[in-house]
Amino acid sequence: MNHLFVLAVGLAAGTISGIVGTGSSIMLMPVLVYQYGPKQAVPIMAVAAVMANLSRILAWWREVDWRACAAYSVTGIPAAALGARTLLALPSHAVDIAIGLFLIAMVPVRHWLARHDLKFSLWHLAIGGAVIGYLTGIVVSTGPLSVPLFLFYGLTKGAFLATEAASSLGLYVSKSVTFERFGALTPEILLQGLIAGSSLMFGAFIAKRFVLRLEPDVFRLVMDGIMLAAGLTMFWNALWNPAPI
Repeated sequence: MNHLFVLAVGLAAGTISGIVGTGSSIMLMPVLVYQYGPKQAVPIMAVAAVMANLSRILAWWREVDWRACAAYSVTGIPAAALGARTLLALPSHAVDIAIGLFLIAMVPVRHWLARHDLKFSLWHLAIGGAVIGYLTGIVVSTGPLSVPLFLFYGLTKGAFLATEAASSLGLYVSKSVTFERFGALTPEILLQGLIAGSSLMFGAFIAKRFVLRLEPDVFRLVMDGIMLAAGLTMFWNALWNPAPI
């Protein structure tokens, strides 16, 4: 029953993230934390995120901007490994609080970015990759930050979805390898990640047909609601499970 619940939420999360470009980790993470605890949930989500991003790449393969992907990944991949190593040194209670704070803070940050008519270059992508990569290693998902980064570079619709996914894939692979090296990615956790990731992959292909129909205002409302709900869930979990695991 636990696996079925994770699969159901993963399918919904994969579909939504396949439409708006992010959100699968934000939606699925509270469920994984509830089922397995924060320290186990993070490497499970890292494996699932690899599969989710791979599915978006396959769905929009012809539209990937490989120059933007390379600029973002060259700094983001090592930064994600460093962030993952930092995460493993933190107590579980601190992980819950950090994730909750980050998700809630992303709502006003995203609105601030949206109010400024910015145009980014490849250098901006490289700088953003380093910062976002490190945060990705610690707080599971930084999609709300990477979304405006690629949009301000000038990517839209399929090109945005494909390039953001290709860029994020390297970060999550780096994160997963770091977890495995330091003993946090056991065969059991890997299996749980593959189960969750399979539903995310299926949802991404379902979402492709809806991408062109989504209005920008709907996208913003969906992301704000997901981030607030997930952030508050993290705080709730920290409140009722105060002892480090």
